[in-house]
Amino acid sequence: MRRKEVLTGSREFGAVYNKGRSVGDRYVVFFYKKNGLDYTRTGFLASKKVGNAVKRNRARRLMKESYRLMRPLPAGYDLIFIARNTIEGKSCQEVKRSMESAVRRAGLQHKKNSSGQKPEGKNRR
Repeated sequence: MRRKEVLTGSREFGAVYNKGRSVGDRYVVFFYKKNGLDYTRTGFLASKKVGNAVKRNRARRLMKESYRLMRPLPAGYDLIFIARNTIEGKSCQEVKRSMESAVRRAGLQHKKNSSGQKPEGKNRR
């Protein structure tokens, strides 16, 4: 991620918390808000409820890698992924599935069909 694509400072995080929306899932809580920019900014958090520093850093690394592997999200949003204490000991694939589920329920990503492709609109010929 480039530097401009990372949320920094309590003012940016506070804006997403106070004016944004949230969706909870098994391993993560997802906050999102439109930012009026032509790119998406993200933040990854793990509170002390997750565990000691080693466990919190692992949780953040899992979320960052899962986000990298996800299909691109629409531009123009501020996103925050917060690790839940249930994330401890989970694989990257499980965390990715949880994050995709939260993003999909927020309406920011299309659901995959059985072939793994994006759903198509009407066929025009």
